[in-house]
Amino acid sequence: MHAISAHRTPELVEEHAKNAKDRGIKVIIAGAGMAAHLPGVIASLTPLPVIGVPIKSGFEGLDALLAIVQMPPGVPVATVAVNGALNAGILAAQMMATGDEEMMKKVIAYKENLKIKITKASEELKELRFKFKTN
Repeated sequence: MHAISAHRTPELVEEHAKNAKDRGIKVIIAGAGMAAHLPGVIASLTPLPVIGVPIKSGFEGLDALLAIVQMPPGVPVATVAVNGALNAGILAAQMMATGDEEMMKKVIAYKENLKIKITKASEELKELRFKFKTN
């Protein structure tokens, strides 16, 4: 994990992006706010998949979201929701799991656990009783 900036440390961004594959990195997650150039700059410098996480700073994160999704042809950046770092991590795991059966089993187990959690929550909601009803 690194704190780097497309505008403040461009040489460091270039070094990390260009050498990521050789360091064994499979997917890069880049969070950025406001102008949000970091994910796109990294994507322009590496053959690895890049996931952009728009960070809520100004304009409720819409500025970052729009900056990340408006990439030119040939320089894709997968994009998750504003402040969606958890989903970025899950998406990265899913990407890597396509070539790793053990990791795929873990992704499948994680998804199954999500189903169990929501089913349990639904059952608990059925037990709620309200003194006043609107219908």
